[in-house]
Amino acid sequence: MTILASREIRLASHPEGMPTAENFTMARVELPPLEEHQVLVRNRYLSVDPYMRGRMKEGASYVPPFVIGEVMEGGAVGEVVESRSSQFVVGDAVTSRFGWREAFVAGPKDLHKVEEASSVYLGALGMTGMTAWAGLNLVDVKAGDVVFISGAAGAVGSMAGQLAKLRGCRVIGSAGSDEKVKFLLEECGFDAAFNYRSGPLLHQIQLAAPEGIDVYFDNVGGGSLEAALDALRVHGRIIACGGISGYNNEGPSTGPYNLFNVTTKRLTMKGLIVGDSMARLGEFEKEVGGYLRAGKVKARETVAEGIEQAVPAFLGLFEGENVGKMVVRVS
Repeated sequence: MTILASREIRLASHPEGMPTAENFTMARVELPPLEEHQVLVRNRYLSVDPYMRGRMKEGASYVPPFVIGEVMEGGAVGEVVESRSSQFVVGDAVTSRFGWREAFVAGPKDLHKVEEASSVYLGALGMTGMTAWAGLNLVDVKAGDVVFISGAAGAVGSMAGQLAKLRGCRVIGSAGSDEKVKFLLEECGFDAAFNYRSGPLLHQIQLAAPEGIDVYFDNVGGGSLEAALDALRVHGRIIACGGISGYNNEGPSTGPYNLFNVTTKRLTMKGLIVGDSMARLGEFEKEVGGYLRAGKVKARETVAEGIEQAVPAFLGLFEGENVGKMVVRVS
């Protein structure tokens, strides 16, 4: 099967505050004929992730910023439809970082072969699942720990909670709706969960963990971090994974008023970039893949249909529209 053209979504402008549809544009491109050792891939699923907001900013960040006029890079799962490489045959399923496009031409070094063209390789067995796994390893989460996770119904948070439960932890999660709280309790097996909109954060954490927490997995920042700093016990640990509450702030974010708790409680706070753990990808896939096959973890997804829905799906992340991993099914 030969694909002659592909649609792709590009960054049109840097957003100020909350992104809008006007910050993106759709383009149609002609695909070049294959050269020796190249393959043609048709994408099946595209990943939609909060961290992409950081890459939409102008200037340096912890990852290279998106370039105006270029494709929105990110995770994708596709299928090889034409090959001039000895390493791939037609029908092979692959993951890539080629992002929001229907099809593309690439060499073997830019592709990772997987068992099937499934969206699970963007979520539970992809970067979000690996982020959760790497975060727990970062501060040596162990049996008996009381773990609080903010943004717990999202792709990373829901996996982090389930993996912590498998380690023998007591797990508490916060989410933005009663439906999401139900998901955490009934599907993910959290010991306690609450709607952060229902009352003061610290009070709700204290109700769930009267004696305090040992680990805070931070996906939100802001008020959630402040509350966790008060709830953490002496020698507690913080996994600094994300801060979605401040991603669209137009000015500098206000720091936690109680940051000195890090000193008085002798806390450990470590930043997490999943790319630092890529050397352990095989270990992660073996462990978490085993949990998935055994039914020990659930991989909930929110699926948007068609590449045209990539931008609305992305904007929906900041309105809390996803439960679990947000993906776009291309075809």
